[in-house]
Amino acid sequence: MGADAREPERESVVDPAFERTILHVDMDAFFASVEQRDRAELRGRPVLVGGQGGRGVVAAASYEARDFGCRSAMPMAEARRRCPEAVIISPSFDRYEDESRRIMRIIESASPMVEPLSIDEAFVDVTGSRRLLGEGVDIARALRARIKEDTGLTASIGVGPCKFVAKIASDLEKPDGLTVIGPVGLADRLAPLPVGRMWGIGPRTVERCTAAAIETFGDLQRRSPLELRELLGSSAQRFHDLAHGRDDRPVITDRRAKSIGHEQTFHENIEDPSEVEAVLLRHVERSTARLRRGGRKARVVVVKVRDGSFSTNTRSTTLDAPTDRTDVVWTAARSLFRDWPFRPVRLIGVSLSGLDAEATGSLFDDSDVGDAARRRRLDAATDAIRGRFGGDSIGRTSASLSTPRNRERSEGADRPD
Repeated sequence: MGADAREPERESVVDPAFERTILHVDMDAFFASVEQRDRAELRGRPVLVGGQGGRGVVAAASYEARDFGCRSAMPMAEARRRCPEAVIISPSFDRYEDESRRIMRIIESASPMVEPLSIDEAFVDVTGSRRLLGEGVDIARALRARIKEDTGLTASIGVGPCKFVAKIASDLEKPDGLTVIGPVGLADRLAPLPVGRMWGIGPRTVERCTAAAIETFGDLQRRSPLELRELLGSSAQRFHDLAHGRDDRPVITDRRAKSIGHEQTFHENIEDPSEVEAVLLRHVERSTARLRRGGRKARVVVVKVRDGSFSTNTRSTTLDAPTDRTDVVWTAARSLFRDWPFRPVRLIGVSLSGLDAEATGSLFDDSDVGDAARRRRLDAATDAIRGRFGGDSIGRTSASLSTPRNRERSEGADRPD
């Protein structure tokens, strides 16, 4: 059922001025929806995006495919058995990232307080925007309409007094839904929800909860944190608070984040190191662009690698000085990756931490002369071009990021054996 038929009733829920208003914007079946938008022959048909090999995994399932029980993270072989007529498409991550940037710019038009969670979802604190743009439901409705008009894609948005409640709300009426859960009667509204919807409670914990006659948020509400401690350990108090809708975590923007990074899970093992490095470079570019946009610099570079056996390793290095330069971070990240004994890769990611306070002063540091200044101009130009024309409009290679001093060595190292 569409959201517009329900909204008049929900508009009666008005956020008190002293309450925070948080939105959770979640794109509907994002990868599959992009494919269906761009290919008319896929509309109305079950679509699975993901790896097509023997160990392939579903990255996204269209709602037509979900009717057959298909879902993301399911082995592709199982999804094929459930829906033999599904159209299977390999992911096009460059296109998805391009759309993600467009959507995030739309979200940022409502508030600068945006915390991206992944390529297709974000929290937005619109408390400070209400005087200008209206109440949370008005802002959410405007965002949904603009996302659909500008991208041809639908988003489901939850409105709540905290992050946890907003995220719960966004999932209640998918796809193309708008759900408001206000602070009045909050615990009662949450009480019927199954405990499986709780952040941090996985299938095994659900089984233990069920065995203890705890099946809903209401069951958690009626137990004391002390009673829950034996079942849920040190997280008992947190789960008890969340069951009541209590969550005081702020929306963390890139200007306030303790770390910034990106990672990607492949839906088939990647056996070519150069292909993995190309993805790692893209993560470095996105992460350093976010540093510059937030006026931050990082001192610590962390690379995360998960191999085909699902063994996960992280390596880190501390830079001589904080930086937001793509070439400096890329040199460190690539070195960390190459120090890892290569095995087929399932996930690759980079994280930047040790973030300094917001940068102030001139565009270039006094030490930015010669090649360093040229690198900064390249970063600024790349950011500007991508911001105006999208993520596919310009790209860099690892060779283009190496310095004159080590370019010959780097170009040789980039060639596959």
